[in-house]
Amino acid sequence: MTVPTLDGVTARTMKTGGVTTRVLFTGPDDGIPVLFIQGNLSSATWWEETMVALPDRYRGIAPDLRGFGGADPAVKVDATRGMGDYVDDLVALLDDLGIDKAHIVGMSLGGNIAWHLMADHSERLLSVNLSGPGAPYGFCGTRDVEGTPIHDDFAGSGAGLSNPLLIEQLKAKNAGTDSPYTVRSALRLLVWKPPVIPEREDEFVAASFEMQVGEDSYPGDLVESPNWPFFAPGRWGSINALSPKHIRDPKAILEAPHKPSVLWVRGDGDFAVADGAASDPATLGAMGLKPDWPGPEQHPAQPMVGQTRHLLDKYVEAGGSFQEVVVADCGHVPSMTKPDEFNRAFHAHLESTNPGGEK
Repeated sequence: MTVPTLDGVTARTMKTGGVTTRVLFTGPDDGIPVLFIQGNLSSATWWEETMVALPDRYRGIAPDLRGFGGADPAVKVDATRGMGDYVDDLVALLDDLGIDKAHIVGMSLGGNIAWHLMADHSERLLSVNLSGPGAPYGFCGTRDVEGTPIHDDFAGSGAGLSNPLLIEQLKAKNAGTDSPYTVRSALRLLVWKPPVIPEREDEFVAASFEMQVGEDSYPGDLVESPNWPFFAPGRWGSINALSPKHIRDPKAILEAPHKPSVLWVRGDGDFAVADGAASDPATLGAMGLKPDWPGPEQHPAQPMVGQTRHLLDKYVEAGGSFQEVVVADCGHVPSMTKPDEFNRAFHAHLESTNPGGEK
């Protein structure tokens, strides 16, 4: 069942590139385009409040990514291309809509997609706006701010990161809080940050249940590894696509011909993307929750925030610019749980990077 949209949001079914999917729109058809890119465990629904709050001269555009929401379930994510399938779909959507350049906004997984767009399609971007983005070197399996792999097979990244108890609750579509592993419980702990509960939490949970679950979808397949924690990334699905084995080399961002301005907004209480994220095997090992952890020298936690800042500092050296905004008492997605603070920075960045009203 499709989640109802807010007033001011219209939904269309479109064939873009390799996938037929639902696309949400706000604002005037001839407005300055702003492309919103969702995260994992979600759909375009998660962006609606941010879209309707845009200044009047902007046109919000938010597709359900393949594997999520109203996207054709027969179309899968080839993880060996990193964010490539998503990027191709989004560029095709802009082409189909006759849009040459757009502002982009990414949360979590959507931030990783934004990094890839910066690397390969920088000329299409008016600005880059990030809400709790994934690190540019992918999710887990690296040891330092340069993104050095811990193991040659990238053990400790990919689909094996997903908690099987959460997957069971996803399949059962349990919308309650009777277990710490239900979607609602997980979102309250890792995404919203207690005591925050969004007004439309029911709709956001329902959007999570529209996600395709399985070894060819979310979380995807895994490969056994001789290296702790004894799994490596497989071929299918969004979690495998986030592995540093498959992610686009961030150096391409520094070498790109165009350097759009970047706004990086993160919560000071984000445990989902952090230096020692909650789901990082090393974090769990240090807490005694994952057996046989070999210790921080052999398998350290990924410094996700440090990697992002390191890359953006290099971006400035290469001719780009960025602004970091840390939102106090905020979890993983500032755009949803601290909308006033996020929108204040976001709208100012849009206006500063689009002073002439270019479309």
